[in-house]
Amino acid sequence: MGLPDGRFTITFNGEIYNFRELRAEFEQGGVLFQTGTDTEVLLRLYERYGQGMLDKLRGMFAFAIWDELEQTCFLARDPFGIKPLYYSNRGGVFAFASELRALQEAGFGSAEVDAQALLSYFESGSVAEPRTLVHGIRSLGAGHCLEWRNGIVENNSWWRIQFPVETSSSEKPSTTLREALLESTRRHFVSDVPVGIFLSGGVDSTALVALAREIGIKDISTFSIGVDDPALDESSAARRTAAHFGTDHHELRLGEEDGKQRFGEYIQHIDQPSIDGFNTFTVSSFAREKGIKVVLSGLGGDEMFAGYPSFTQVPRMVKMASMLDLIPGIRHHIGMKFECHADSHRLRRVGAFLQSANTVRNAYRAFRGIFSRRAARLLAARYAGVTLSEFIRSSCDEAPFASAPTPQDEVSLCELSLYMRNQLLKDSDVMSMSQGLELRVLFVDRTLYETVARIPAASRLRQGKKLLLEALPEIPEWVVNQPKRGFVFPYQKWASSTWGPMFEETVSRIPVKNPTWYQSWTVFMLDRWFEQRGLSPSA
Repeated sequence: MGLPDGRFTITFNGEIYNFRELRAEFEQGGVLFQTGTDTEVLLRLYERYGQGMLDKLRGMFAFAIWDELEQTCFLARDPFGIKPLYYSNRGGVFAFASELRALQEAGFGSAEVDAQALLSYFESGSVAEPRTLVHGIRSLGAGHCLEWRNGIVENNSWWRIQFPVETSSSEKPSTTLREALLESTRRHFVSDVPVGIFLSGGVDSTALVALAREIGIKDISTFSIGVDDPALDESSAARRTAAHFGTDHHELRLGEEDGKQRFGEYIQHIDQPSIDGFNTFTVSSFAREKGIKVVLSGLGGDEMFAGYPSFTQVPRMVKMASMLDLIPGIRHHIGMKFECHADSHRLRRVGAFLQSANTVRNAYRAFRGIFSRRAARLLAARYAGVTLSEFIRSSCDEAPFASAPTPQDEVSLCELSLYMRNQLLKDSDVMSMSQGLELRVLFVDRTLYETVARIPAASRLRQGKKLLLEALPEIPEWVVNQPKRGFVFPYQKWASSTWGPMFEETVSRIPVKNPTWYQSWTVFMLDRWFEQRGLSPSA
């Protein structure tokens, strides 16, 4: 789309929730619009403010604007990285796309796999931005923008996650949060078509239904998945919640045969490998089958309100390491013992942490990790076809973290900028878009975050998402008191019976003793990615 004078042209992926207010400001100044779209508003904003336009936006977005007069290309991505954006700048050609494979299929990038990206994948189960698995293709960072001019790329950060120094407020934290959540809900329900909700039966997705009812949404379609394993099936709680709030509830019962078929379809849509994503693909395809085009997910609630064990366990790891430092050299010695000789894979990751700087970020990586650093390096070197002596981890790509007032704030920072950004948001976007479904994440909202971040961690990050529950007393007790599961599938059972030979072949090549299920699944998914791309790993 372009403006009438032909100077600016845009390609845009996303949704701007406050575009009507922005448009009204232009119209008061006499600007005429040709369409009723948020896309045209973006062009007018860039025409007037340039990069300064980004601070005025509320939504999820990745876009590129070509300036015919200046011969420049401006790319920008939303604050949390909800919408992906990849680019290549090689051989005098600048190219960009919403998916890595689009650039690959167009001949950009190289056939060489990025060893550092592989290391990231084996350590965490996803590829951390700005790297991708393909040499020559990068991811534009969340909250970043860049300008291409005469073959030169200038990359800048325009927003980043940070927690301000705690300040007191005359308003109760639960009241502040409730008002912010209701305001975010109104924004995210702005749509020309009905908006559905993924309902797992947990606190976060139930909160979405409660908030929708509170702002007066009458017709709500909810979508849940049930499996044939009672230990993993959460559909009964979702069904009860849907009945409680009076939603139009749809439930998919996913058995082994259906799971096998859908998994085959899922593999065709992966953009970069991940240990997650099949759940989002399945519920997205189910919602689309029912005619829904826009849906809300509860993603982000755990990261914002201490819904994970990491909020207690990671600070304990840091405290433990500090105690070991009372005896010079003992921490490093114990770390080497653990990483090289421990039978437990978790202890091996702890061993790697004990040999590194005692920071929340390093402790978090060990806690969330898949393989230990040593095993991850060995696997990455094998798959990339390099020797261990050549394979030296570089930290130059890692974005510096903002300081945080408390260790719990630092854990939240890690959850938001590592696990959520590099895995959950990527998987959610790719898999929902593969079904023509627009997935919105109400909790992952800049305005909501900036309001909530000012609430002291002592209130905001109480274990069990206490603040969220106080802000939304409508959440039923059967949701509050059940174990946390979400959409969880019996992968191990299905893999053994359905993909047995392929899975066994993958496990046989893992260079660790008695690999865990998650470690095996991590390598299995990478192998499927290589197959999909028609590549042969060096391993």
